[in-house]
Amino acid sequence: MKTQNMTYDDGTHYWGRIWLWGMGVVLLLLPAAICLYFDAWPEANGLFKGLIAVAPTFWAVGTIEVLTYVPMLGAGGSYLGFITGNLTNLKVPCTITALNKVGAKPGTPEGEVVGTIAVATSSIVTTLIIFVGVLLIVPLAPILNSPSLKPAFEQILPALFGGLGVALIGQNLKVAIVPVVSMIVLFVCAPSFANSVGLVFVPVAAAIAIAAARIMYKIGWLK
Repeated sequence: MKTQNMTYDDGTHYWGRIWLWGMGVVLLLLPAAICLYFDAWPEANGLFKGLIAVAPTFWAVGTIEVLTYVPMLGAGGSYLGFITGNLTNLKVPCTITALNKVGAKPGTPEGEVVGTIAVATSSIVTTLIIFVGVLLIVPLAPILNSPSLKPAFEQILPALFGGLGVALIGQNLKVAIVPVVSMIVLFVCAPSFANSVGLVFVPVAAAIAIAAARIMYKIGWLK
């Protein structure tokens, strides 16, 4: 086979591209099949207007996420993460935790392996939980919809990122100050704007942190 003589990195990119493009085709097959079956195709004018309204945001987020997350996740983890999705909420926190636990750094061979294992494990666990959730959604619906549990579900993401934030900010306090202050000012001054496109600001904050760290390193504040 062609892949037998490939290095690990070459093989990762070879199969990663195949699965990435394959998943893109699969995602388009369902709406295409529905349109063919019902002979109902979207109007070109309405489709264009809808794309103009939302596509630039997704293009910007997609570009920023690639630049921000790929160095952290590694090649294998990035292909797995972008195929299975939910990077910000699951894949990235799992990878950060795994790297910190074993003391590996992103961009190293160890970090590549750990990132791939972390994303793969997260994907498997997520799939199993979804499978169990589908089976139990009906009997558990009265409990999950209970008003007493609603406040807890609303705090899942803040609790997740709060725990990660404390650990990471404590390790890199100087680097964290600028992005944390920037995001606090933004969310306080423009809460409606921040709430409508809040997902954009995760990679934006990362970019601010990188730029701030670079400047502080140049002027001698970081070693």
